[in-house]
Amino acid sequence: MREPEGLRDFIDARSAALVRSATLLTGDEDVARDLLQETFVRVWPHWERVRHQQPEAYVRTTMLRLQQSRWRRRWTGETPTADLPERAGEDRTVGVDDRLALTAALLALPVGQRQVVVLRYVEDRSVAEVAALLRVHPGTVKSQAARGLATLRTIVGSADGREVVR
Repeated sequence: MREPEGLRDFIDARSAALVRSATLLTGDEDVARDLLQETFVRVWPHWERVRHQQPEAYVRTTMLRLQQSRWRRRWTGETPTADLPERAGEDRTVGVDDRLALTAALLALPVGQRQVVVLRYVEDRSVAEVAALLRVHPGTVKSQAARGLATLRTIVGSADGREVVR
């Protein structure tokens, strides 16, 4: 089967941004890359029709739906551990702790709230765009965003040892 025209260019141009969003949605870059790969497999047969309309919106919607269905049927065979082995030498990464804390806080949110917060505040999309992508009412986006942000403030405030003021 021949590769659809323009799909490779789209993948090359938009993969980095899509992986960032998928990583925030899934909490793991490897899982995010798998999600994105599965998304492109699903988009492939429809690309000729999609590429003339809004291909990024179609791809993001497909990615969100796949992530949601993966969450529903997620496998829990792996057991995460809180204690990581010590590293030799000085840690030269900057901001990794903040990104991990944000990812952990996002993973504490229900899927709907997480999707809204990522789309609304990480990707800086409007309420109308988020509502269209998730196929919900704008009021739902607003309420999910408010609840998600309140939960994130509580999580981040308790992680910092600060009292959370409501």
